[in-house]
Amino acid sequence: MTRTESRIERSTTQAIEDPTTGTAARQPRLATLILLSAVAVLPVNMILPSLPKIAAAFHADFALVNLSVAGFSIVTAFLEAIGGAISDRFGRRPVVLTALSIFIVASIGCVLAPDIGTFLVFRSMQACIGPCCSVALVVIKETSGEREAASKFGYLAMGWALAPMVGPLFGGTLDELFGWRASFVVLAVLGIAALALSMRELKGSRAPSSGTDRNYLASYRLLLCAPRFWAYALCMACSMGVLYIFLGGAPLTVGDALGGSSARLGFYMGLVPAGFILGSYMAGRYGARIPLGRILVVARLLTCIGLAFGLALSLSGMTQILALFGPCIFIGLGNGLTMPAANSGAMSVRSDLVGTAAGLAAALRIAGGALIGSIAGLFLARSATIHTLFVLMLVSAMLALLAALWAAVIERRAC
Repeated sequence: MTRTESRIERSTTQAIEDPTTGTAARQPRLATLILLSAVAVLPVNMILPSLPKIAAAFHADFALVNLSVAGFSIVTAFLEAIGGAISDRFGRRPVVLTALSIFIVASIGCVLAPDIGTFLVFRSMQACIGPCCSVALVVIKETSGEREAASKFGYLAMGWALAPMVGPLFGGTLDELFGWRASFVVLAVLGIAALALSMRELKGSRAPSSGTDRNYLASYRLLLCAPRFWAYALCMACSMGVLYIFLGGAPLTVGDALGGSSARLGFYMGLVPAGFILGSYMAGRYGARIPLGRILVVARLLTCIGLAFGLALSLSGMTQILALFGPCIFIGLGNGLTMPAANSGAMSVRSDLVGTAAGLAAALRIAGGALIGSIAGLFLARSATIHTLFVLMLVSAMLALLAALWAAVIERRAC
């Protein structure tokens, strides 16, 4: 273990004073927070391989069953926005324990659902786990300096990346061996484990500060009126937009080149999450030493350079599959560096609204990325070519770079 990692682990487990009780409370381990975040993102796509069997089991139209994925993301974005604000008023521990309890009940409800309507209701209730990601970020932020928090966020982001990578494979294996309901049984068990750890380790709960007696709309307004918050939030949204464009456009533009092989397509698309893991590790390793604005600019430049290179290759007539997916590694690399630094910056805008900022930034990241991906989808529907895909990704990446430069300028002026 490196010196930096050792310092991070020691600072995460050190005891600090709980403002609510005036007593010392041991902070949760970084590994626990990583687990909590991973459990929060695992349900998003773990059931993807099971959708056809779920449709068959309930004799439902596939489009209706697909709401269990699209609807989950929409509800998650909404709950992210309000969950952080609630944690500012009532504390981090109550939000996490409540979210996990609802998630466990919802997972069991999905297992026992007798029809598609009941299943979709419980599936939407599973989205209550979403705010746990934001709360994990907040706990780190409240126990670390700004640069050290960005470093820890990097290690946390590795969990975010690994969970979506292994989720479909894990869910598909469970489905094949035990049936589609097994995935929800496992999710319930993971929820119970996370609940037990949270009850034991989330002892401290930040007391409401002098500013949290304002209503929620006033809190949102204070953040949305802050240019610094917008700079970080837009950087994350446009960065996610690049990823969403890739996820939606890659199967459409290169599916034929792979002979219709879903396995090969999945393998090559996995290069992007692999890049994200590498970028997150780099953020965890070096985030405590480098200013946030500089990290953001470097991260977005890497993505723009990689995509520009990919566009040049496609325009030159190269048709090899790695000419597309190779440069796209920089999407994951750039996002892996961007998210920890931008999250840390967004939560630093107001010290009395850390939870609100984390939740609102997450909601804007999800909604903004989905909006950009949807708009790009309209262009790809008219011209499903590799050139078009690279141009659209590069446009979104350049917008993220502009937001990163804006954040760097604001940060420099504030010093």
